Amino acid sequence: MDIKTIVADFTKRLSALIDGQATERARATVLSAFSGSAGRGPGRPPKNALAAARVAKGSRRKGPIQLCPVPGCKNPAAPIFGMVCAKHKDVAKSKIKKYREARKAKKAKAA
Repeated sequence: MDIKTIVADFTKRLSALIDGQATERARATVLSAFSGSAGRGPGRPPKNALAAARVAKGSRRKGPIQLCPVPGCKNPAAPIFGMVCAKHKDVAKSKIKKYREARKAKKAKAA
């Protein structure tokens, strides 16, 4: 056996192997495209699947409750009242601005 026949035999085997793999890959792609088993079917998924999808995706955690900026008030602020509580919705915006600045200055001083 000379080197030419060995190389020729090797290239034939290699090309046959590559052709077989390519054919198998193409066959699998076509079958999965027509069978539809790869994705989910029509209709709404069952409830337990929805819950599992939410857990896997990660649920969003709400931020902390924002309190009214008026000193001494512990009520939650609401956007409908301009980010103050219902009790202090009639306080002037300039006073509320001063309260917020004072709180920021106090917080900056502590840090």
